[in-house]
Amino acid sequence: MDGFYKEHVFPPIINRDSKILILGSFPSVISRREGFYYMNPQNRFWKVLGTVLNENFSCSIENKKILLKKHKIALFDVVKSCEIKGSQDSELVLKAYNDILSLVENSDINAIFLNGTKAFNLFDKKFSDIKIKYFKMPSTSSANAKFNLEKLISEWIKILKFL
Repeated sequence: MDGFYKEHVFPPIINRDSKILILGSFPSVISRREGFYYMNPQNRFWKVLGTVLNENFSCSIENKKILLKKHKIALFDVVKSCEIKGSQDSELVLKAYNDILSLVENSDINAIFLNGTKAFNLFDKKFSDIKIKYFKMPSTSSANAKFNLEKLISEWIKILKFL
């Protein structure tokens, strides 16, 4: 996979009073180009989060950040660098992890939600001894055909009990 090396290029969204951390695996091609999380319009992340929180996330990146802060939600990815062709998790070859421990150390994070199997498996392999509860959530990617929007919402609503 030579020539497909990628680095995570935008910072985590986190505040001192964040209560939950949502972690993806690695940004998609579109997200890397746009410089923010879940920017592929086919990804259902913002629709799911908007329904769960009763907010409209079809707004600017700055407004998304404001809404995340309002609801005490932090957002980041497990992978710092990898080899990847396109955006598919199945194509991702891990090179380095993001420093999740330092990220949560100075916050009020009480639960971590991993968006999809790849994010969960990578996180669990490296951070299984973390003292914070963490949960595997169904991927909001359009590639996850097993979960329609309604089913995703019924699973992701579980984040509310940690906010």
